[in-house]
Amino acid sequence: MLRHRVIPCLLLKNRGLVKTSRFKDEIYIGDPINAIRIFNDKEVDELVLLDIAATREEREPDFEFLEEIASECFMPLAYGGGVTKIEHFHTLLRLGVEKIIVNTALHSNPEMIREAASIFGSQAIIASIDVKRRLFGNRDVMIKSGTKSVGLKPLEAALNAQNLGVGEILLTSIDHEGEMMGYDLHLIELISQAVSIPVIASGGAGSIEHFRQAVQQGGASAVSAGSMFVFYGKHKAVLISYPEYSALEEALQES
Repeated sequence: MLRHRVIPCLLLKNRGLVKTSRFKDEIYIGDPINAIRIFNDKEVDELVLLDIAATREEREPDFEFLEEIASECFMPLAYGGGVTKIEHFHTLLRLGVEKIIVNTALHSNPEMIREAASIFGSQAIIASIDVKRRLFGNRDVMIKSGTKSVGLKPLEAALNAQNLGVGEILLTSIDHEGEMMGYDLHLIELISQAVSIPVIASGGAGSIEHFRQAVQQGGASAVSAGSMFVFYGKHKAVLISYPEYSALEEALQES
């Protein structure tokens, strides 16, 4: 087993998979059930599924569809999108989701997060922190699929999330997301050194070398990628894939 998890991140919209670049320019990828079956065969460590429309449309998770997805998913599944009530945690966990990812609710309803951590345990909750670069190198934390600033810097948001009792942080650079040119290593290092909970690096991976950099230079506990696992070649033909275990082991096992 790898010391550092390598996690595909799939974006769900209207029961289909899409891929974005810098949280924009959505491209339809295909059916999530088919993608999950392929990742099952590849013996993927864990899977992240984010409904990118739920919070913007102010609707709750699509529980019926998520039950179907969870029944097909043979790896630990983490889900985020539209989680606004304690009852949503109950329902998702009952359906087979192992971890709940929260983003907007971290800022709009922090006491709910604290209560959820107390009831379900920190291991069941992941804080998603999306970061956008501003002028002069400043970074802001964004919510609602990167459309609204919460007025916090990444370090503040990460420490706040840890204090609420979450078990992990999914840290995404909006400026790097979908570009496949590498992670924001400075951002990953900043947060990894400041918190005592695992940090999952997200946004920008295009190669196994980028995984190695996120772990060795950034201090990430795990890495996540989207485009790298759903596109192939310079023209970005859709092809669901996952690296060979031996290649990941060589890059990450000794990190």
